[in-house]
Amino acid sequence: MNDMVKTFNGVPVPAGEKIRFADDGAPIVPDRPIVPYIEGDGIGAEITDQMRRIVDAAVKLAPRGDKRQIVWYETYAGDKAIKLFGTPLPDDTKAALDEFGIGIKGPLATPTGGGMRSLNVALRKHGDYYQCVRPVRYYTGVPSPVKRPQDMDVVIFRENGGTDDLYAGIEFEKDSPEVLEIIALLQKMGFTVSEDSGIGIKPISRRACIRIIRSAMEYAIKTGRKVVTLVGKGNIQKFTEGAFVAWGFEYVKEAYADYVITEEDLWSKYGGEIPEGKILVNYRITDAMFAEIIARPSKYSVIVTTNMNGDYLSDACAAVVGGLGIAPGANIGDRGALFEATHGTAPDIAGKGLANPSSILLSAVEMLRYMGWNEAAEMIVAALQNVILDGIVTGDMARLLTNVKGVSTSEFAEAILAELGKPARRPRLTLLGRVVAVIRHLADRLERFDVR
Repeated sequence: MNDMVKTFNGVPVPAGEKIRFADDGAPIVPDRPIVPYIEGDGIGAEITDQMRRIVDAAVKLAPRGDKRQIVWYETYAGDKAIKLFGTPLPDDTKAALDEFGIGIKGPLATPTGGGMRSLNVALRKHGDYYQCVRPVRYYTGVPSPVKRPQDMDVVIFRENGGTDDLYAGIEFEKDSPEVLEIIALLQKMGFTVSEDSGIGIKPISRRACIRIIRSAMEYAIKTGRKVVTLVGKGNIQKFTEGAFVAWGFEYVKEAYADYVITEEDLWSKYGGEIPEGKILVNYRITDAMFAEIIARPSKYSVIVTTNMNGDYLSDACAAVVGGLGIAPGANIGDRGALFEATHGTAPDIAGKGLANPSSILLSAVEMLRYMGWNEAAEMIVAALQNVILDGIVTGDMARLLTNVKGVSTSEFAEAILAELGKPARRPRLTLLGRVVAVIRHLADRLERFDVR
């Protein structure tokens, strides 16, 4: 504690230790790490409180639970920060995240149109959390709009640094002196631009592309995933999204030559089967990928793309498995990470005890995995699955199910707490259900890995 600032935002730092980082960026986690948290706006306080209760209980039940404990430290952003400090993002909040190397937050509101810049983007840019990592998988029993949501199991790596793509925020208002100057320059260069236009600029840098693609490749190698798909609208935006794909293939063929095969190799050399120890790196045009990920999700595993495409795709994939309420989010840099609920603030139900805490809870699961506390993480996942199988869900899920009454936020959390430490259960199938499952399994085994 002697090497740390004693207060941030006027709040004393609790007794604990800070996470440090090895030369390769791996977190070195003490037994009592200090973890800043931001409650968030709207339903944020409710879901964040329940998340912390469940995480604390899981850590205590997991191996070394008699020694390990997360030391939570509240910091501020959004409406609560405005009330306390007159600004939505105090400098001390950013400093606390820098100091302790990790954090988790609830949803933060940002007005659309004019006004302040997104707090989420500001935090990502400040911490250089250039990896937005969105794991998307199905939990049995969650209502879904598709027939086979269980086929979805992807991890999306979205470039997130805040300097590239439309999220760089380089925009010029219609009729402003700046936009008129840009229009005149574009016209001089031979481009036709209507003079009543607003203009946004979309920079795509090789540096940002390579480091997010490197992160996706390292993840695929570490976890044994067999397919990495680069997504971009390269057929139209040739020097931005097209460059993302071109630079990506150039890089992986050189840096991961012992691992990478292309689709051409897959069929010309390997008969359509990915050989052991190899990773298929392929490319999909953005609009085609939206159709593919809904119609044929089992063909994809790791998806890596630019910021705006990743925003769209991660929400679309989440919709397949039941919505943003069940989708975690992680923002990761080389020496720090910020985990977050991926949904909005839902002000219409704030304070009513109706919110679903699953997104921020699963984001905490990703935080525990990042810390290397995997036993506690898997314990929470198993408990969540068991509770959903029992038909204990919040109202957002219950209204889409038959003969299921939604429970409150705290009741949902209590049910998860009661299941911690129990193994994940499988759904009970009728005889017809078992027959159908066997047929589907055989069909999946017989189907070739057709990605042409």
